[in-house]
Amino acid sequence: MNDFSVHRIIGRGGFGEVYGCRKADTGKMYAMKCLDKKRIKMKQGETLALNERIMLSLVDCPFIVCMTYAFHTPDKLCFILDLMNGGDLHYHLSQHGVFNEQEMRFYAAEVILGLEHMHRRYIVYRDLKPANILLDEHGHVRISDLGLACDFSKKKPHASVGTHGYMAPEVLSKGTAYDSSADWFSFGCMLYKLLKGHSPFRQHKTRDKHEIDRMTLTMNVELPETFTSDLRTLLEGLLHRDVDKRLGCKGRGADEVKEHSFFNGLDWQQVYLQKYQPPLIPPRGEVNAADAFDIGSFDEEDTKGIKLSI
Repeated sequence: MNDFSVHRIIGRGGFGEVYGCRKADTGKMYAMKCLDKKRIKMKQGETLALNERIMLSLVDCPFIVCMTYAFHTPDKLCFILDLMNGGDLHYHLSQHGVFNEQEMRFYAAEVILGLEHMHRRYIVYRDLKPANILLDEHGHVRISDLGLACDFSKKKPHASVGTHGYMAPEVLSKGTAYDSSADWFSFGCMLYKLLKGHSPFRQHKTRDKHEIDRMTLTMNVELPETFTSDLRTLLEGLLHRDVDKRLGCKGRGADEVKEHSFFNGLDWQQVYLQKYQPPLIPPRGEVNAADAFDIGSFDEEDTKGIKLSI
């Protein structure tokens, strides 16, 4: 702990707080996520906290909020993470309004590379949504909060965890085993939200979680006529209820999505090197977040699976 000087709080979550901090010897800024051991025990969150630590140790990617150090004190577990001070896409959606197809394509491409990295390591993320996509100071994005992520290399998960309106049908179906397929469905839901301002399964701004789940399991999404044909076929492919017919789930993973005509003309090497101009540059010197903003937190009201049964 003495290696870091802790600055102001930048977020709160179910088990603790997130602070800005500076490493004493290098002067580099990080995010310090401090989980309160008593709170974890009280909420029976030991599995969740340990799982996040394990998942963070398995990833190292420019499009995922990664862990640099981890340590514990008598009363806290601390993760030192990449600092993302540009806010999240949910916040920017509320400030900027919906994104157009070109803007959405930029964010989609970078998120695809983050998912590809996880899936190659047999990790299913399970909570893809705009609130978990954070911007850096330049406007590039990273997937954050691996608390619900799961290793499916030895055994496929079957627990219904995630956020209503983004969970795949197979995740909602009790006892059904799934793998990275679930993330591609959530990815489709997230892209729809960036374009329309709400999940495709949250019609008329309903907050009834059972209704949202029912629509996810039964409703055929009607895409607006204003969407281009390439966008329509992309979303239809990602939002397919039948896993075997879903884009990204036919044996070649992320390559199937990257090769879709919606992404024609993109140089994926340039995407990886972050050479494309972001559509939105967060204002410098401002807190680009709502009061409830948290690095690596989740909305406990909308997220299932606090006790993590794989």
